[in-house]
Amino acid sequence: ERERERERMATLFTLSSSSSSSSAFLSPVKTLKRLSSLKTKATLHFKRPLSVKSLLSPESDPPPPAVQTFWQWLCDEGVVSPKSPVKPGTVPEGLGLVALRDMSRNEVVLEIPKRFWINPDTVSASEIGNVCSGLKPWVSVALFLIREKLRDESPLRYYIDILPEYTDSTIYWSEEELSEIQGTQLLSTTLSVKEYVQSEFQKVEEEVILPHKQLFPFPITLDDFLWAFGILRSRAFSRLRGQNLVLIPLADLINHSPSITTEDYAWEIKGAGLFSRDLLFSLRTPVSVKAGEQVLIQYDLNKSNSELALDYGFIESRSDRNAFTLTLGISESDPFFGDKLDIAESNSLGETAYFDIILDNPLPPSLLPYLRLVAIGGADAFLLESIFRNSIWGHLELPISHANEELICQVVRNACKSALSGYRTTIEEDEKLKEGGNLNPRLEIAVGIRAGEKKVLQQIDGIFKERELELDELEYYQERRLKDLGLVGEQGDIIFWEPK
Repeated sequence: ERERERERMATLFTLSSSSSSSSAFLSPVKTLKRLSSLKTKATLHFKRPLSVKSLLSPESDPPPPAVQTFWQWLCDEGVVSPKSPVKPGTVPEGLGLVALRDMSRNEVVLEIPKRFWINPDTVSASEIGNVCSGLKPWVSVALFLIREKLRDESPLRYYIDILPEYTDSTIYWSEEELSEIQGTQLLSTTLSVKEYVQSEFQKVEEEVILPHKQLFPFPITLDDFLWAFGILRSRAFSRLRGQNLVLIPLADLINHSPSITTEDYAWEIKGAGLFSRDLLFSLRTPVSVKAGEQVLIQYDLNKSNSELALDYGFIESRSDRNAFTLTLGISESDPFFGDKLDIAESNSLGETAYFDIILDNPLPPSLLPYLRLVAIGGADAFLLESIFRNSIWGHLELPISHANEELICQVVRNACKSALSGYRTTIEEDEKLKEGGNLNPRLEIAVGIRAGEKKVLQQIDGIFKERELELDELEYYQERRLKDLGLVGEQGDIIFWEPK
């Protein structure tokens, strides 16, 4: 009877999976929700060091001709002066900003006036502004970029010419390269992103491009749209006062350093002067820099390696960049669906909840309560009654019952094993590849991502394995309740009251 009850409960306990992978927690939904609101502060961050392979030669000391022309254009337009402390240069990442003199921490690197920014306002003021008015901000900017790239007389030609044709972001990987991240959440996310971009392209092609041939007299393909998406995803600045999506020419050459551990004070939007209504994008160096060194910033401290790989095309060796997202859900077939959903929503969660598990970090505080809520059934269902509604979450923060705790351990561990079985290699094989070196940048990303995910999965499995071994020693709701009523002693012995 107990086994049948456990099986029944297990069918109501859902862990989302992806059709493109056997990874038990994979869910592209989270990523698509983020991408569908690409105008928001949390989506587009800072530029990945881009590999401008077509412009660089290994021996080149000065910047490529296109970069020199771009710099001269900025000088002619008065954007930069001969006293500028930095200049574009050839660096290991491709292109970057190189200090021309020693610079102190928080010193201004450059300031770019608003007339050179590329954002939704730029699109609105352009020839295609009217036909783009109903589009998502990022879609309109992407279409604007493509048009400027394809037309002969673009005022932004010198900027467009230094933009790369691709990065090492996984959205540009071949099928063979993507096969190296089989089983990973990154693969599922990458495929979902590409499907999303394709869907947006089909809509804008049907609603804007084809009906307005006079504005778009040249063929525009899905590859063009994916290029523009990658440029925005990797180079656009966000989280700026009144500007949630903006490309800043020259400033977007700034590269990332993992050794810089602060995002503070590196950038801001400010007024051009006391009597000026113009705005400037101001970039500062977060650390002191010697002449000849590259000026660097921290792109985003909170991104996982999968997010770095997707957005910029690189990963870091820091362990806390490795993460795995557990996607948990309350099944609609659960007889207590309504009560559980109400409790979840009262605690800032929902029918589906996402928990980012970070390597060598403790579990998120709300993970275990949510797991216990989802798994509640049978003899524990009384806790879902309205009389407990105000106190239920506090009860869920501690073990509810042996059966409930055992169930969540079994389901999570089975899901971890299922996810681990979806990878092509073992952690040991991945580590051997990394030790061997000589990996091309994309294979290095693939090996790092799959090894990192597997380490997190093993960590999760280990936590719940240890918990399984402690099941008989844990204190559950009924015991805590009897203690509160004074019916059980601290050692668990039942107290008998003798009549006087």
